[in-house]
Amino acid sequence: EGAFYVYPSVEGLIGKTAPSGKVITSDQDFAVELLEAEGVAVVHGAAFGLSPHFRVSYATANSVLEEACTRIQRFCASLK
Repeated sequence: EGAFYVYPSVEGLIGKTAPSGKVITSDQDFAVELLEAEGVAVVHGAAFGLSPHFRVSYATANSVLEEACTRIQRFCASLK
């Protein structure tokens, strides 16, 4: 029970373009585009004063986390 989080940085992705054509200008843009492209819900770090990061909860099954990480990696690789 409880909540556990990790806050990866998206600093290196700022300025890149998502498959939708939207330029990632913030961690909030990253979170929105990730949700739309891959169906992975994360919270932008600015909501916690931790920009340019995003929050991932890892208080779930390993299989769910592995799938989410695969989708996040695929999305990041698709940015141009």
